[in-house]
Amino acid sequence: MSADELCSLLRQCSDDGTKVTVVGGNTLRGMGFPPSGDELGLETSALKRIVSYSPADLTVGVQAGCTLKSLASRLKREGQFVPFDAPKTGEATVGGTLAAGWLGPRRHRYGRPRDLIIGSVIALADGTLAHAGGMVVKNVAGYDMSRLYVGSFGTLGVLVQANLKTLPLAQTARAFLAPLPEGTRSRAMAQVRALAVEPSAALWIDGFEKEIPGEPGAEGRLFILLESSDALLERATRDLRSAIGRAGVPETRIIDARARDMLDGIIDAYVSTVADRSMTYRIACLPDRSEVCVLGARDLVRRFALDADAIADIMNGDVIVRASRLETRDLPLKLQVLDDALHQAEPRARIIAGDHPSRAAFNVWGNDPPAIARMRALKSRFDPHSTLNPGRFIGGI
Repeated sequence: MSADELCSLLRQCSDDGTKVTVVGGNTLRGMGFPPSGDELGLETSALKRIVSYSPADLTVGVQAGCTLKSLASRLKREGQFVPFDAPKTGEATVGGTLAAGWLGPRRHRYGRPRDLIIGSVIALADGTLAHAGGMVVKNVAGYDMSRLYVGSFGTLGVLVQANLKTLPLAQTARAFLAPLPEGTRSRAMAQVRALAVEPSAALWIDGFEKEIPGEPGAEGRLFILLESSDALLERATRDLRSAIGRAGVPETRIIDARARDMLDGIIDAYVSTVADRSMTYRIACLPDRSEVCVLGARDLVRRFALDADAIADIMNGDVIVRASRLETRDLPLKLQVLDDALHQAEPRARIIAGDHPSRAAFNVWGNDPPAIARMRALKSRFDPHSTLNPGRFIGGI
């Protein structure tokens, strides 16, 4: 489907009242309220070209249906990248990742994808093709419309093309895995946050043994990724091992081969499910509160006789907690009661994965934000007939 064909289809749907569900790689299908099933499915997978790429200018224009893996492979040949850090890069699309507003574990160092978008082409609900920004990295006077669509969950328009700033890819990457003995978790996390050479990613992991490699200790395990020049990497490695040793962690495994692939595998685990018997939440915390938050959420899951797997992003504060149970008896009720209790403790908790049939009844986006009235006004302005992804976003937008 070309951009013109996409606009024609949207114009027809808007005119005859047909609702549309926009689908990219469907890798984040566990986010948002599920579609009702009456909508027309609109896939962007045919829009997969890299339209323009200027390595010297550090800019790339890519169609929305291009997979993250395809884009990364092209940029890597020039020693560049865009830090999407989203799950399942072989299927995930640029458009779907931006629409979902996905936030990865390297954003404290490289920025969020929305910070790197410099232009866009959007198909609006009435079939209009709207352009914003361009292919030049510059300061923008006024509001940058391209950023408005990032994180809007496809409710304001269908992304056709994104123009992005690219970043130089670090010369070397090295990963570290460390099992944590009893009584070392808090000290180890504090030592990692205080490192002179900032890690590109630092995660505390409890559970996820089937999805994430590494032998766990009594208090879980650490995964740390360093990215830098060869010379700086050796100094950073010494500092990291000394810091973790001071925390009482005796063993650290160093992995040089496919270190970034290990990070990709952990991000895949963020949205991994236990068939249709699990629900995964993401909670935004301040970095120095992430340990308290993740332990509280994990213990709350266990209080309802559910299995808990958890990840805490030491640098950014994100908390991932998956609740599951192999037995299906009473599972819908347990998950519903957990959902209520978790949102009492963490009102901003959002569901990011879960195929359980009862997910539609949960508070999947967390409590409505203070800006919900303005969000509804924007939806009414951009999509007055509620054609695009109706009812799937925050507050039922």
